[in-house]
Amino acid sequence: MAFPVVLLASPRSFCAGVERAIDIVARLLDQRGGPIHVRKQIVHNTHVVAELEARGAVFVDELDAVPDGATVVFSAHGVSPAVREEAARRGLEVIDATCPLVTKVHAEAKRYAARGDTVVLIGHAGHEEVEGTLGEAPEQTVLVQTVADVAALEVADPGRVSYLTQTTLAADETAEVLAALREKFPALRGPSAADICYATTNRQEAVRDVARDADLVLVVGSANSSNSVRLVETARRMGTSAHLVDRVSDIRAEWLDGARVVGVSAGASAPSWLVDEVIEALGAWDVQVRETARETIQFTLPAAVRKGPGQS
Repeated sequence: MAFPVVLLASPRSFCAGVERAIDIVARLLDQRGGPIHVRKQIVHNTHVVAELEARGAVFVDELDAVPDGATVVFSAHGVSPAVREEAARRGLEVIDATCPLVTKVHAEAKRYAARGDTVVLIGHAGHEEVEGTLGEAPEQTVLVQTVADVAALEVADPGRVSYLTQTTLAADETAEVLAALREKFPALRGPSAADICYATTNRQEAVRDVARDADLVLVVGSANSSNSVRLVETARRMGTSAHLVDRVSDIRAEWLDGARVVGVSAGASAPSWLVDEVIEALGAWDVQVRETARETIQFTLPAAVRKGPGQS
């Protein structure tokens, strides 16, 4: 195609929770050398994982692959209490890279369950974050994914129901499910602020902004990244053709046919250099940044990986 205009969504790429998680593993490798074991992918991006593996990180599915007494990092998506108990039983040194916003959801799950509520978690089955949250109070927590799930839901006491959400959901779809919950359970209680994290919401709004004026939207991110997939869905709900690309080689020529304006964004776990590659490959004659929010949030690192006093 002939050199499209690129509308570059902002914010895009890494969020504070992702930066913190990657920094934790990188610092451990700098300070101690490899191997450093990490339960699950530290964040859902194939390139981040490959880079850390090359430096000595060892990613494992479960703790039984970690030697007794070794150091293990819990990923940004969080773990259930059962995983923490297993780590303690095996004498593992745990460095927790769970995003603080996910930790907040876990705390809410425990609080709601302790007051006797049925806790309804809106999220995607099988996602690591969801599995961890469900583990906080498994006998009192139920997962719903759709409005149909809500319609079929039965609880012990309709007057004692609370809700939580996975942090990486699409805000508009979640609103539909939540509306159905409120209609079915008028006494429904939940967090004072939405669990969908600021970074997810900001990136979705930025994609909506570029999708209004683009013929095509390319979202940089891996297929197992929930927030990246939600960005593609967000653009498509705007009526704009959109595709997820793990890197520039995934772009198909037929997508670009007739596309004079291409929107580009990246999920919260995708490195910015991948976005740079895509823009270079497009050969755009004009790159316009569309900023819809400015992010200044930073999260403190665990004490175990800080190099000196005052560092965070």
